[in-house]
Order: sequence, then C-alpha cells, then structure tokens
Amino acid sequence: MPAPKRAAKKADTPLPEGDMILWLEDARVEDVPRVGGKNASLGEMIANLSAMGVDVPGGFATTADAYRHFVAENGLDEIIREQTDALAKDSADLADVGKTIRKAFLKAKMPAALSKLIAEAYRELGTREGKRTPDVAVRSSATAEDLPEASFAGQQESYLNIRGRDALIDHVRKCYASLFTDRAITYRNNNGFDHLQVALSVGVQRMVRSDRGAAGVMFSIDTETGFPDVVLITGAWGLGEAVVQGIADPDEYMVFKPLMDDDTLSPIVERTLGTKEKKLVYAEGGTKPTKWLRTKADERARFTLTNDEVLTLARWAVTIEQHYGRPMDIEWAKDGKTGELAIVQARPETVQSRAEATDLKTFSITNKGRQLTTGLAVGAGAATGKVINLASPHDIDKFEDGAVLVTTITDPDWVPIMKRAAAIVTDHGGRTSHAAIVSRELGLPAIVGTHDATKVLKTGTDVTVSCAEGDEGRIYEGIADVKAEALSLEDLPETKTRVMLNMATPSAALRWWRLPADGIGLARMEFIINNIIKIHPLALTRFDEVKDKQARKQIEKMTQGYADKSRYFVDTLAYGVARLAASQYPNPVIVRMSDFKTNEYAELIGGRQFEPHEENPMIGWRGASRYYADDYKDGFALECEALAKVRKQMGFTNVVVMIPFCRTLEEADQTLDTMAAHGLVRGDDGLDVYVMCEVPSNVILADEFSERFDGFSIGSNDLTQLTLGVDRDSSLLAHLFDEENPAVKRMIESVIGTAHKHHRKVGLCGQGPSDKPSFARFLVECGIDSMSVTPDSFIRTKHAVAEAEAALETSQDQAAAE
Repeated sequence: MPAPKRAAKKADTPLPEGDMILWLEDARVEDVPRVGGKNASLGEMIANLSAMGVDVPGGFATTADAYRHFVAENGLDEIIREQTDALAKDSADLADVGKTIRKAFLKAKMPAALSKLIAEAYRELGTREGKRTPDVAVRSSATAEDLPEASFAGQQESYLNIRGRDALIDHVRKCYASLFTDRAITYRNNNGFDHLQVALSVGVQRMVRSDRGAAGVMFSIDTETGFPDVVLITGAWGLGEAVVQGIADPDEYMVFKPLMDDDTLSPIVERTLGTKEKKLVYAEGGTKPTKWLRTKADERARFTLTNDEVLTLARWAVTIEQHYGRPMDIEWAKDGKTGELAIVQARPETVQSRAEATDLKTFSITNKGRQLTTGLAVGAGAATGKVINLASPHDIDKFEDGAVLVTTITDPDWVPIMKRAAAIVTDHGGRTSHAAIVSRELGLPAIVGTHDATKVLKTGTDVTVSCAEGDEGRIYEGIADVKAEALSLEDLPETKTRVMLNMATPSAALRWWRLPADGIGLARMEFIINNIIKIHPLALTRFDEVKDKQARKQIEKMTQGYADKSRYFVDTLAYGVARLAASQYPNPVIVRMSDFKTNEYAELIGGRQFEPHEENPMIGWRGASRYYADDYKDGFALECEALAKVRKQMGFTNVVVMIPFCRTLEEADQTLDTMAAHGLVRGDDGLDVYVMCEVPSNVILADEFSERFDGFSIGSNDLTQLTLGVDRDSSLLAHLFDEENPAVKRMIESVIGTAHKHHRKVGLCGQGPSDKPSFARFLVECGIDSMSVTPDSFIRTKHAVAEAEAALETSQDQAAAE
C-alpha cells in the first residue's frame, strides 16, 4: 500500500457566515444537502411543531459547506481519494484506511474563519439559554443518512455534555473524522455513495439534563409487526445512549393511537418494567464528559415515566408522524431538573413501513430440544446454527457465515459480522437497541435482553433461535425442525359469516393484524394468567396466608413496586386484554373469563393451598361456579376490575365478556349480579355479555339463557364431551369423540335456531370448520353468525366458508326455481 501523501497547506480563506452556520429553527426538511437528515429534521420540527406543543431543544448546525471548507483548507480530499481508491482495489486494509483518514482529520487545523463563526454561534446560544458556557450535544448529521431509502443511520459519532468554545471546536473536528469510521466507510461502499460527495453537518443542540432524568427511543409503529395503530416507547435512567446502545434493558410502554384524542382515557396497552442496570451521566472533571454508573435499587424498581408522560410522548409521536406522513423513529429525553420532556431526534422508520402487506409468514418449530434461555423476540422468524460467542467485533475472523452470533451488546462496529449471521442473541438491550434495529434491517431473528446468553451458550453448540412464539424469544438446544409457510392475503373472498380468531396470548395478537378478521371470537383469560401473571389470584389477595416460602419469595419479586399485590394481577391482566382489544379495534374481542380446572389453578404460584383436590376436574369446580363462591369470589373480583379498567379507563369498549361453563339459570343470575357489583354491568356503555354453550343445559334452556345473555359461543369440545359422555382427554375413547356426531350437530342446530328467535348472535370457536369443510358447510346451513379459528387456519377457513355460502345460495336458488 502506498504511503499517504502529506496534506497540502493552503491559505485560510474566509467565507460568508450564511454558508457556514445555520440555526436549527431556520432549517427545513429540504435542507438535507446542507445540514444532513438529522439537523434538517430538527429544524423542521422546531419550525412546524413547536406551536403544537412538541418541545425540541434549539441550537445551530455547521453546514456541508463548512465541512467542505475544512476538507479543502487542509487538503484532506487527496488523502480521502487515495485511501478509498486503495481500499476499492483491495490493496489496503479497511482498518488501516479508516485509521489513516481519521488521523489526518484529527490533526487538521480548524480554519480560523470557521472557528470564529462556531464560537460566535455558541456564544449566542449561551445568551439564549442564559448561560456563559452552555452544555451542548454535538451530533454528526451526514447528508446521506436518515433518509427513507438509506437505513443504518447513526454511522457517525455524537458527543454529550460538551462545554466551552475550545471543547466544542475540538468535538466538531471529531465529528468530521467520524465520517470515516470503518462502519461508515463500509456503509457507503455497500450503498453506492461516493466518499467525496457525502458531507457532514454538525448539530450543536442545548442539552436536556436527562443525566438527572431519563431518556429513550420511541417508534410511531410497532417495530416487530408493523402494526400502525400503536406507539412503542422505551426508556431508561440517564442519557439516551443507555437505550440506543442496548447497555440498559429499558422500561417499555405501548400506547394505542386511535383512543389518544380522548383526554379522559389512558389507552396504554403495555407497561413493562426494565432492569435498567446502568445509566450514563455527566462526569465532573476528568477528560471525558460523561461516565457510566450502576443504577440504584430504587431506580431499577421504578418506571422512568408516569402514565401522563407516556401519553404526552405518544401524542407527540403521532404529531410528528402526521407531519412527515410516515412512521418515525424518535429519540426523547426528560430533564431531571425541570421535568420537561423533549424530542432530540426524529428520522423515518425504515423497516416495517416498507414491509410487504400481501403476505404473512408463519413458522412452526418441532422436535425442539431443551430450552436454554429466553429474551425479547425481535422479528417473527426462526433459525438454526452453530453458536459463535464473541466479545469484540475485532474478532470477526473467528466468525463463520451462517452461525448464531452471541455477544453482550452490539454497536455499529458489529454490523459486518451481523450481516453474516443466521441469528443474533445478546445479553442486554430492548426492542429499540442497536441489535434489535439492525436485525430488523437485515431480516434476521434476534433475541435481546437474555441477561445470560454469553454464559449459557458456548461456541460450537448447535441451537435453534425462535422468535415465532410470541414476544418471548426462546433458544433451544440442538437443531429443531423449522418450517416456514407463506400465507397469501390476495384474492380472499368476502363472506356473510364472520370469520374471527382464537387468540391464546396477547404477545401474538399484533402479529396477525393484517389478517382481515372480523374480530377475536375467543380470547382465553387463563392463558394470560398462566403465561404472564403466573400467580394464583388468592395468593395475592391473601398474601399473608401464603405458607409456601418459595412461593412467597417469587411473589415478592414479581410484584415489586406494588404496595397492594392484587393490583399486579389487575394491571397485568388489563394490559394483556387491552393488547388483544387493540389488535382488532373496533371489531369485537370476546374475552372469556377464567376457566381453569382446580388442578390447573393449583399449579399457579401459591395456588396449591387454595385449591381442593378433585377426582374429575374436567366436570368439577370450574367456570361460573367459582365466580360467586366464597372460596374464589375475591379472585373473580380482580378479573372484573381488570376488564372494567380496559373498557372504562383505557376505552376498549369493543371488549365483550363471556361466561364459561354456566350450568344453570340460577348460576347465570348469580354471576351477572357478581359482575355488576364489580363494575361490569350488562348494557352499560354497550357492554355485551355472552355465555359459552358447552353444557347440554345451555341448549335445552336456550330460551331462558337468551333472556340473560347477548349471545352464545359454542364450545364444541365440551359440548361434544358432555353430549356423548366422552372424556375428551381419554385416549381410550378418542374414536368416539366426534363433533360431527348427529347428536352433537342436533344440539348445535337447536341452539342456533333458538338464539336467533331471540335475536341473539351465535358463534363457534374450534378447529372443526378449518379441519373439516363438511362441518363448515353444516354451520353455514344452520345460519351460524361467526366461526372463530386459530390465525394460521384463518385463510383456509375463509375459503371453506365462502364455498359453503356459495353452495347454500345455489341450492336455495334451485329450490326457488323448482
């Protein structure tokens, strides 16, 4: 490789001020060629959104002309061309090229005219802020980043808590040099940008004292599914780098957009406490302006934002999105001294907003090995491969194409390795961390925030990385069988019969928002309790009575931050139901109250002492019989409170309540009275209450049940079991279990006819219609109002129902003609 030429010295030529400095309030989105995407966006928001309440700290930017002046005055263009040409010809190493160019930049002199203009602007900023030497953020803003078509923004450096003229000028120089980090050079080469045509603007912005408060990132779209009706917010204590770099596992909030305009509602559908282990704060003295600290125990136990602050940020995100006309990736900060919230960056979201909307992929994973660890799932895919556990991106030579990258955290230096990986796993980070964002860009499954992956996953181990089982990503030992199936949404027929979804867990709900379903026909509350809450409700309402020491310890840990432990149950259940309701709003979401059997309730944390032993729990103390009983009514009260919160406080009036296993009319009356006592009054605010039709008495007394409920949902499994006297769990009797048995079909036909006589809706939740086209035809012929199936069988069922409706119409036409 030839030795670099010495930069030629030139006379320092002053240029007009207007070409060098632009105040942010004067910048607009069309000024990207002058001040880069980041600074142009800040100016656009200050000018247009300040009046709408969006607070963006002011400042100024050095322009692209200033950068070019700096380069020309120091003869750096010759070095840039020489070094990048050598790299293109493979006669030079990337690391050597980047180091050589950066070294030349850092040694170069800041032209006197430019230095003077920067100093004057800094002084003016201080006057505006009432400070002689204001602390500022110094951020790079390249003219080829933050564009909708140019992702992987953030290739250059930013510096926080910079004070004083000399320090500012020095960090402007450092920003210029960062245009030639190894990752930035690689990025431009991959995207076809000429190294000499790209320029760099430097934004100098008033610091928000989030070092004493909190900061984070928010997206005006769901980052995993592309669901457009939510704002996702993440936050941690201290400066925002803790979230962006993935060093702190942040708090996470999700807000439903369509209900935010009503100030009386709080449509927060997710509120998850992060561990927030570290925070970045101002450093007093020393050579570095910031330092990392371990957060205190009380900080880790507290949320970074109040509900009102979450809603304010979410409304700002919507305002910004509406102004730009596209989903946005936004950084926010909260000043710990004044309490003010501010937006410090905004750029276009570049993954989900460009995803294809006509096809969905579903993954099935079979022959899974032992579960090794879990974390937050990024993406909806799965991958298999050999683990390569790396501590540094400089170990790139140790990585093999198609391996699973395991590391503590990632930053832009990891991108060349990430591009070669089959999947990515990190110890730390949230859904808005670097690892998560780049994995989405690359279309790779990733699991972040595992806390222990680098300890558990050893290099050379074969694993399966699954992001296809909800929000929780899971890593299994060995190579499982992974099958991907594309579901086409094109040419789906219209049907008179509503085809709805059965939804097991809230974490999967948003993944299916593109399906043109007519709502959720069955959302099982017990799945939320079992998979998310995990604690028996009475172990919370009667915590002092819990005898199991291990259970007490688990409950104390899980309910951290709740003075009243029962509120943990109410809040967690409410957020889970709200997320389901949001996924289908304004279509109905039918939520079935808990229907655990006693043996299942006993398996919940602290549950064993509150549950009796039954020889046959399948037809024992389950469903409605528990709700008004002294031994469970406190638990049912929590279920009612959670649903009342979802409907009244959050605003999801599309939630329909359904009562399972209601054996008698007296039981129906007692259940409705108990619900009303806890804020769920049938008819209030349009509340419909349905009953499961799964006990023969529901069919025989359908007239009377119709007077008490607004609809029926046929539970074909239990109705078949109790009509035929066949234990549905018995392998010995499996050959007799048939929902198409004439006796079962007669029960179904009877209840549909009686319900319709009373103008009550009837649906069926079960796999029968999707697995057996003949059963779908039978239901259509009976005039059923809806069928509810699993998401992966929705398209198949939709076609089956359309064919059945067409056949019925043909037969009716023929009958009429005869």
